[in-house]
Amino acid sequence: MKIDDAAARLEALGNRTRLQIYRALVRAGHAGMPVGRLQDRLRIPASTLSHHIKTLVAVGLVSQTRESTTLICRANFDAMRGLVDFLVAECCADEAGCKDVQTAA
Repeated sequence: MKIDDAAARLEALGNRTRLQIYRALVRAGHAGMPVGRLQDRLRIPASTLSHHIKTLVAVGLVSQTRESTTLICRANFDAMRGLVDFLVAECCADEAGCKDVQTAA
């Protein structure tokens, strides 16, 4: 993962509301969650929810699909794993004797 992509994703998650949305979608699993249910669960006005979901979609953390008249949001688990892997890739890299160092791209 490129550092600019990681920074954009971390910036998106740095907002309390977006982090709540993302965590709810992660908890929902691969099936995702309809926007209406997400709105009810988090008690967020529709326009606010739409704004924040748009940001999460733009950085690749969330995808949306339409099923008939229902808009389903899903966490992008590959993007999440990539971000976490990026964050830990160089753990202890500057520590003498560290054997398990990987270099981030």
